[in-house]
Formats: sequence, C-alpha cells, structure tokens
Amino acid sequence: MEIERVNDSTIKFYITYKDIEDRGFDRDEIWYNRERSEELFFEMMNEAHDREDFEIEGPLWIQVQALDKGLEIVVTRGQISDGSVKLEIPVSSDKGNDIPVDDNIVDMLDAQFRDPQLTVEDEFLELVIGFEDLEDAISLSHSFFIEDFENGFYFYEGRYYLHVIFMDEQYNEDEQDNMLSHILEFGYESELTISRIKEYGKVIMENDAIKTIRENFPKK
Repeated sequence: MEIERVNDSTIKFYITYKDIEDRGFDRDEIWYNRERSEELFFEMMNEAHDREDFEIEGPLWIQVQALDKGLEIVVTRGQISDGSVKLEIPVSSDKGNDIPVDDNIVDMLDAQFRDPQLTVEDEFLELVIGFEDLEDAISLSHSFFIEDFENGFYFYEGRYYLHVIFMDEQYNEDEQDNMLSHILEFGYESELTISRIKEYGKVIMENDAIKTIRENFPKK
C-alpha cells in the first residue's frame, strides 16, 4: 500500500486489490460488507498513524475512487470552530485521469466517517507482534505484568503472534510507547494483519493471552 501525505490535514492511500486480499479481505467484502470495509479502513488509518504520524481525530471527509487495479482513498481532517466545520479539500489538477467516486464503496463506510458533523471518539494503538519461537513469548509473559489491555495469541505458518490493542483512554502515548518497547524486546513488529492471521491461522488464546501464558508455562 502506498501512503502519500498531501498536507497537514490530508492523506492519500493507494491500495491494490491484491494487497487487499493479502491482508485477509475478500474483494467482494469491500463492496458489500460494511463491517469488513470499515475494518480495512481502520487498518489503513493505523498504518498512516505509524508511518506518517497522521492522527484520526475530529470530523473526517473521505473520498474513495475505484481504479482498475485497486482503490485510491483520500482522507481529510476537518477543523471545528464555533460549531462549524472547516475542510480544506485538495483538488486534483489532473482531471482527465479522475474516475468518479464509487458510491457503492463509499456506502460501505459507516456514515460516521462521512458526516462532517460526527467525530471519531475512540482511538487506539493496535499492533501484531511476531515471535521467533514460543520461548520468547513465555519470557515476555514473565516480565510484563500489565493486564488491562486487549491481547490475544495466535499461530500462523509456523510462528506465534501476539495481537495487542491499547486504548488512548487507558494509557497516554508515552505509556503506550514504553509498553510496546518492552514487548518488542522479545518479539518483532509483524506486517501481517490480524484479520489474515485469524482467518488462516489458529486462535490459541483470544483474550488475556499474556496472563494465561504466564500461568500455564513456568519461567525457565
């Protein structure tokens, strides 16, 4: 997936249909399944946050264009002032190559992300951590005792993966960074999406994985 930072308030994605499928999504789901299209959208926004430090905050304006080999998505953050919303929407100078917005795809995104009067209230940091072997995950469980966050454990193509989600309302950015730095001492940040792992891999522990591993595997 290609990510282009247009300006401070706008970011552009280009994702091929092959990339969409590699992430564990069926092409038809993006057209007809609202929940799955929103899931893909949030994955893309999370990558934009990690790679371009683009925050999901305030009202959002979203334009989706269906191209021959993929999707082009432009996301612009609006600014609220005195109860009104200001959007600085970029206009393409290359009108000849524009393809009309596909309303079917846009409709698959929840109205929350298209209505400038609504905002995204809940923000979170989501990461998939891979381990070279099970012993690394066991060692992590005996050195990490924070438990009030979402974490699941999975097996896919010969490797173990830990899926973690930190909500902003629980921990600030510095606290999240410290916890992730600790976790990454035992594993590595995987490019696999949790959707793909869940669909083609095996669920070992869907909740409270770190605590469960610690309780069931003694420290060596």
